[in-house]
Order: sequence, then structure tokens, then C-alpha cells
Amino acid sequence: MVSENSSLSSKRSPATTPKFCNSFTTRIFADVAGDITIVVDGESFLLHKFPLMTLSGKIRKMVADAKVSTVSSLELLNFPGGHQTFELAMKFCYGMNFEITTFNVTRLRCAAEYLEMTEEYKDQNLISRTESYLKDIVFQDLQKSVEVLSTCEMLPPLVEQIEIPRRCVESIAMNACKEQLASGLSRLECDGESRELKEDCVIAWWVEDLSVLRIDFFQRVICAMGRMGVRSESIMASLMHYAQSSLKGIGKSQFLNPSRANSSPTTMELDQRTIVETLMSLMPADKNSSIPLTFMFGMLKMAIILGAAIPCRLELERRISLRLETVSLDDLLIPSLQSGDSLFDVDTVHRLLENFLQRIEEEEADDYGYDSDGFGSTSSHGSLLKVGQLIDAYLAEIATDPYLSMQKFVGLIEILPEYARVIDDGLYRAVDIYLKAHPALTEQECKKICKFIDCQKLSQEACNHAAQNDRLPLQMVVQVLYCEQLRLKNAVSGSSGDGLLSQRISSGIPSAAMSPRDNYASLRRENRELKLEISRMRVRLSELEKEQMFMKQGMIDKAGNGRTFLTSLSKGIGRIGIFSSQGGRKCQKSSRKSRASEGKTGRSRKYSVS
Repeated sequence: MVSENSSLSSKRSPATTPKFCNSFTTRIFADVAGDITIVVDGESFLLHKFPLMTLSGKIRKMVADAKVSTVSSLELLNFPGGHQTFELAMKFCYGMNFEITTFNVTRLRCAAEYLEMTEEYKDQNLISRTESYLKDIVFQDLQKSVEVLSTCEMLPPLVEQIEIPRRCVESIAMNACKEQLASGLSRLECDGESRELKEDCVIAWWVEDLSVLRIDFFQRVICAMGRMGVRSESIMASLMHYAQSSLKGIGKSQFLNPSRANSSPTTMELDQRTIVETLMSLMPADKNSSIPLTFMFGMLKMAIILGAAIPCRLELERRISLRLETVSLDDLLIPSLQSGDSLFDVDTVHRLLENFLQRIEEEEADDYGYDSDGFGSTSSHGSLLKVGQLIDAYLAEIATDPYLSMQKFVGLIEILPEYARVIDDGLYRAVDIYLKAHPALTEQECKKICKFIDCQKLSQEACNHAAQNDRLPLQMVVQVLYCEQLRLKNAVSGSSGDGLLSQRISSGIPSAAMSPRDNYASLRRENRELKLEISRMRVRLSELEKEQMFMKQGMIDKAGNGRTFLTSLSKGIGRIGIFSSQGGRKCQKSSRKSRASEGKTGRSRKYSVS
């Protein structure tokens, strides 16, 4: 058995104890003349043939194969570990004391293999001693295995031939599994503690150890852990910690100086690109794996900065798009590195949206069928509505960018289907901000942007603002006034848009002459319109319920403040809208002429645009 602080002792007499000197030409014996000089990496060692030939098969063969019987000089090329490791191996040959540690055991094992110091020449030779240390001490401990594996990085291919990295990797994975089983028992004992504390007890202590490994060794360790059944949460924590420690602070120069992105990458940037691509390939493929979206966006930004391979970036975008409905606005604000382009990377967001819509389309295709009821997935429609609100907020955020082209701005608007927006107030706000930030747009360009706004889906407050917005084309202002008048008429008559719904349903009945495929597509379109109308009616119902509460309160308080039931009813009719927070304006005239005039000059409510 070899102890952790294993030492190799000498049985020689004190008179023959070798002494090392610090001169360029190193002499093992200071008091006995050497008979052979061995050169390693330019360092000369004056040694003695007998102890070396007794333990080293390579030196014995080199001396025997020499043409001169009295050979006095040898040179060892490509010696593993350099002259420092050779010095330790010579100490072993002379029986001098030195300590085997996790930092020199790999180099000693390679040196022993190079010098052929096997049991054939002596029992407990250097190969046997280093192997005992590896098996009895290193491979029994996860942290020591990581330390030894990290020392393999600078050694020649010989270290792979004797399979030290492979054995270290298997040892790390096996010990991680043992720790997982032990931590599972400890988790049961701390049921009353917080979830964060439990997770820290399980994975925190060894996750940090793996971050010292080179990326190729780290990849081998993670793959081995996956094969042996280590939890995906622990693997994901290791990936995140490795990324944070190895990619910290990268990319700031590119953001501050975009022209730097067009220059040739440095060696460090190439290494970092390899790290990003490797970490991406190691992420768990399980759809249910809880990979934080913040980390995913961080990796995506790093991939963009470092110019990672296209498949790596596309895979990151695909994973993010699977959960796009839970993304925050700040995550989407990815700076652009292209000089002269927009300040934000709109193209990446466009691809994320395309992937999301493709996923929704596939889910709806699975839900629809000739034998189904034709109403599709409610969760998919809810996700689409959330993404619609997110994209409208994103459009409003980037609209102030003076370098944002109209093509990219319109491209994000038109990619979303009509049924993705119940209310177009967010879209109207984004368009108004863009028109304000780009006053040089022509009349035709303004019409092209504004045509995506459905005036029937604007709230009353948005209509009030649009009716007196000088930046909008005149044609849209007229449409807004007309839709607002229809809304008032429907509110007074109590129809609440039922006529529009019935009209859409009746107009969408598939004809018997249509093909089954066309009938199927028509049913899908009608289903989307139904869901859109239902969502809009729910919003209106909620507003009517609020107005009912308002009118009841007005009837209770009419003795104190002079309000009447008719006054409350009149205000309630004017407040049917999502953004309404104040009392609605009284409806004084009902003719079309007076209503249009009032829309241009008599409105006092303001719809703020930031």
C-alpha cells in the first residue's frame, strides 16, 4: 500500500548519498566521478551506469546497442515531463527520498514507461510504485482524480497510451455517482430545509472542481457522467459554472468597438469559441431539463460575439424558441456587432420567432384532424398571445433606433399571424414611436407600416390618440373615426360585436365543392378567428363587469355627489377599453358629422407614447 505522502527511501550508506547542485551541468554524485552523461532538454546529468542499467530497460538497451563499448554520453529525446521529471526518476534509481503527489505522479508514470522501469528488472520498480499510488489514493477520491487529470494536459501522447486520462475520467464519474447516492440520503434527512440548500448540498462542492479542466477533458468527464447516470441537474450546473469561469468578461471589447468583430480572431478567442461550441453540444437533450433562459441567452450572445459555428447558434435559437413565451424583454435586446446596422440584433429575434411559430404550427397540426373537434390546443394559443405581447413590446423598444431599417421593422410585424393579437394597442404604440423616430419616411412608407394595424382591435383610448395623431396617414385616421363610431353604436344598442362574429362564422363555412384539404385549412382559419373573438369578448365582458360595479357604486353615492344612474351609464359606455382608467367622456351627439368633428377637435384624453 502506498500512502498519500509516499516517499522513496534509500538504503545506501551516507558516504555514497548523491548530492544535487544547481549548476547547468547537474551532477548526481559530488564525491564519486560519474561514468555516463545523459542530456535531457539541454540539461546534462553526470550519472553512473550501474544503478541506471539495473532499473531502466531503455538505458540498458541504449548502452548495449552503442557501437563504442565505453559509451559515455546519451541523449533522451522528447522525455515526458522534461528534465525535472528525469531528475525525480534518477533519484528513484539512486534510492533517494522524494514524495509522490497528485501533481507529479502522472509525469513519473510517463517517465517510468519511457525508461521501461518494469518489474522485469526490479520488484516494486517505478511503474509499480506509481500505479499503486494511482489505484490506492487517486482513483478513490474525486478531487484527487480531477487534480491528476488536469496534469495530463501538457504531457505527450504517451499519457493516453497508458490510459491515465481514461481512468481518471471513469473515476470522476464513478465517484460522482457515489456522491449522488449519498446526497440522496442526506436530502431525505433535510426535508424541512429550503430547496436551494438541498441543491447546494448535492452538487456545489464538486461542480467547482471540474472548472479547472481543459475543455476536451471536461467534455470527456461530462459524457462519462451522463453514461453512468448522473442527474441532468448536476450536469447542467457543471456546464453553467464552467461557462461562467471560462468565459467571464468576454465580448465587452466587441460591444464597445464593433469594428473589432471584423478582425481576425486571436488564439484566445478561438479557444473560447471552442468552449462555447463544446458546452452547447453537452447540454442535456431532455426537453424537460430546466436550463435557465438567462444562461441560454448568455450562451447565444457569446456564440454571436465569438463567431461560433452556425449549427451551434441555430441549436441555441431552437432551444430558446421552445420557451419563447417565458422570455423577458431584456433577454431579447441583443446588441448588434455589425457596423452601420441597427443597434439591436433583429435578425436573431426574427429567427427565434420563426422557430416558435413553426413549433406552434406543428402542435396545432397534431391537435387537428378529421376525427377531432377542431378546436386545437388552448395552451398553444395562450403561448402565441404572450409572444404577441412580447414582440409588440420589443418593437416599441427598438423603434427609437435611428438605424433600424423599415424592412426589418415590418418583417417582425408581419411574421406574427393576425390571431396572435387580441388588442392592437401595443402594435400601434410601436408604430407611432417608429414614425416619430424616423420623420424622413415618405407617405407610402407610412401607409405600408400602418396597414398592419387593425383599427377594430384598438381600444377607445388608443383610438382617441390615433384620431389626433398627425404622424398617421389620413386614410388611417378616417378608419379609426369610423371604427370608433361603430363601437359607440354597438355599445348603445348592446350588440357588443355579436354581428361581426356571426358574419365571420357564416362567411367561413366551407363549401361542399372544396377539397378535404381546403376544408381542413378553412376550419383551422375559422378556429383561430373563433378563439380570437372569444378572447376579445372576454376582455369586453371583464370591462362591462367593471362598469357594472362602477354604476352600482354611483347609485349608492348619488345622494352625496349628485350623480344619477343615467350619468353613470353614459360614462360607462364611454369607458369600454382596456387602458381606460378615468371616467369616460359623455356622448353628447350621435350623428356621423358631429362625431367626426368631435374626434378631431374635442377630445381631451391623451394616449402616451414613450
